[in-house]
Amino acid sequence: MLAFLFATIAFSIDAMLPALPDIAADLTPDNVNRAQLILTSFVAGMGLGTLFAGPLSDALGRKRTITLGFGIYISATIAALYAETLEFLLIARFVQGLGAAGPRIVGLALVRDLYEGREMARISSFVMMIFIMIPAVAPTLGAGIIALSDWHGVFLAFIAFAVIGALWLNIRQAETLPPENRRPLRVASLYAAAREVLSDRQVMLATLILTLGFGQMFGLLSSAQQLFGETYGKGENFHLWFAAMAVLSGSGTVLNATFVMRFGMRRIAKWAYVMQTFVSGIALMLILTGVLPQGLEFPLFFFWAVSVFFMAGVTFGNLNALALQRMGHIAGMAASIVAAISTLAAVVIAAPVGLLYDGTAIPAITATLLCSALAWALMRGLND
Repeated sequence: MLAFLFATIAFSIDAMLPALPDIAADLTPDNVNRAQLILTSFVAGMGLGTLFAGPLSDALGRKRTITLGFGIYISATIAALYAETLEFLLIARFVQGLGAAGPRIVGLALVRDLYEGREMARISSFVMMIFIMIPAVAPTLGAGIIALSDWHGVFLAFIAFAVIGALWLNIRQAETLPPENRRPLRVASLYAAAREVLSDRQVMLATLILTLGFGQMFGLLSSAQQLFGETYGKGENFHLWFAAMAVLSGSGTVLNATFVMRFGMRRIAKWAYVMQTFVSGIALMLILTGVLPQGLEFPLFFFWAVSVFFMAGVTFGNLNALALQRMGHIAGMAASIVAAISTLAAVVIAAPVGLLYDGTAIPAITATLLCSALAWALMRGLND
């Protein structure tokens, strides 16, 4: 159930990918690159929404806040169905992201209510395993819906997804934050909690590293449709290649869940960024020098793309657990601040990467190399 709540984000992004060419043709034919903003506008809305979702859940309870988020999400999705301009669709997607912040952030606080430390990282890994598997089916589902109707049909699927999530939560999940442990929405109380989170060096360092991880992943997602379709000529089978990429990279979450209790969160995350730095550096060098035969260019890109999602599977759950390790008493506020900073700052990284697409994978790989190398250096300051 928690994986389903978290997957609202992945489904809202990845199911849109096959629709981008049709939306670009309908709403922005003179500048097709602008269609990528449909992804980043959703992420930006989600980043802003995280500022409110956590504190609301600390005051109102986890279930009520998640349900409210789904309500906003569904309302914005209905508005998107009637979009006749790209600008209106971007606004609807932004508000949709605001609502999606509810299940994403409060779901994380719900996990922290029940678990902490390495055990939280282990549980988060199982949740992330399904979360990362959603991209395996979302583009295929999106492509199937478009084939039966048009790109508007994808938004109907979003509504069905949100309704199922809201019903599942309210029927099956008990409230994890009892009334006596709730924090009222008072300025002084909110300020004190926010100050505690923002002044904690461990939380802020983990948040910065998460930002770099999200930034490189969203940068790849922003250009994925064009890279597979235009650069490597796999447009017709894009959803199948994307599915294969997600399935292969999903092994990262399995490995993390298996070994995190033994090796610790920090060590696993650090070596994931070491791996990503070297893989991206080698891939960039091979592309820039042109030494690869033409037939090996796509296999190299595909291997690199799998490594980016693998990195996400072995770092995101661990870094969230490290960030919230000492914040159990204000889990909602802490989860909100961590997610808001990491998501909004990741958009600042990802949006230019998508807009800099030049017919090659060089912008996406360069961004990943720089982000992973910096994350690797910053990992030295974290404590397990």
